[in-house]
Amino acid sequence: MGKVRDGFLKGKVLIIAAGHFIHDSYTSFLAPALPLIIEKLGISYGMSGLLAVIQRIPSLFNPLVGIIAERPAMKYMVIFSPAFTALTMSLIGVAPGYIFLAVTLFFSGISSTFWHIPTPVMVNRFSGKRLGKGMSYYMVGGELARTAGPLIILGVISWWGLEGTWKMMPFGFIASLILYLNFRNANLEHIASPRHHQEGSYWRIFIRFSTAFLLTGGFTLFQAGMKSSLTYYLPTFLTSTGNSLHVAELALTVTQLSGAAGALFAGTISDRLGRNRTLLIISLATPLLTLLFLNVKGLWIFPVLLPLGFFLFSPTSVLLATVQGLRTEKKAFVNSIYMTLNFFISVMVYPVVGTIIDHAGFLPTFSIIAYIGFGSTLIVLITWKKLNKLSGR
Repeated sequence: MGKVRDGFLKGKVLIIAAGHFIHDSYTSFLAPALPLIIEKLGISYGMSGLLAVIQRIPSLFNPLVGIIAERPAMKYMVIFSPAFTALTMSLIGVAPGYIFLAVTLFFSGISSTFWHIPTPVMVNRFSGKRLGKGMSYYMVGGELARTAGPLIILGVISWWGLEGTWKMMPFGFIASLILYLNFRNANLEHIASPRHHQEGSYWRIFIRFSTAFLLTGGFTLFQAGMKSSLTYYLPTFLTSTGNSLHVAELALTVTQLSGAAGALFAGTISDRLGRNRTLLIISLATPLLTLLFLNVKGLWIFPVLLPLGFFLFSPTSVLLATVQGLRTEKKAFVNSIYMTLNFFISVMVYPVVGTIIDHAGFLPTFSIIAYIGFGSTLIVLITWKKLNKLSGR
């Protein structure tokens, strides 16, 4: 775990990335288990849909958590989060009623917030001058968890039944133990302590970095429609156009796996090309590949989905590196603003896309969304010069 070139502590970063994988695998348990939970508890689809909202309500308090995390003790938020998330998410199968399940999911959302706000700051601490590479490692853990989590919980249910989900608890506890052994003595004061630099109120910090939030929020907004279309709605779109369910599931898997590669390499590429240039390439490639995807049929969709998935999931690690590269000591706070923007945008986009599909159909909706996606290019160009000043480049 020694230091390597440019101050990049690969061992430390990989441990946090592995923790990200384990943590987010647990938070991915709900959706695949939902049909059995609905049957067991006898709840409506509306009530089941509300569960996802309840789980994400704590994200509304991201800025507050970001302020709390501006202290060296942030490491304990990170250390104990996998254990607490494992405890809560492993209980979803044994929940005796709806209220118990809703409360359990709410607390898992709190734990998830405590994980996702401070961890990019810690990755920043151990990445040295190779911040993009560190964020790539971190994000690939989360992206792989979205693929592995549903497979894990379905395997658990097939072996032990829905009531056996509690048997998954120990892995989260082990993850927290490993994090404790590696980070209990980590000194994060020089990047987290508000005593070292007086930057004014948090409102002033927000105003100072408003250009960065315009970039991260605007870029995410213009790209979100394509991401929702080509992940959440992809299987439904493909089956509605005559493809089999197996082809649709394979297409989604290909997209997610190539997306994991995008999350892994995009940050490292941005270390060399620069954040702005990398985002500019992504902003052009994603809508162009989306339009190409809409004009191919049969097995030809797979050669297009490979690069499309790569670019579709690439921005997150680059945007995280951009946020963590800002010249401020309040990195947890600025990260919390970024996470809050992501929350609101993701919550808003899915029903909007679904409503447009209801009225216009899949192809017109996906085409419109692809053209809207070029708006992210404009956002990159508008913020380019100011962002360089804010990040010291």
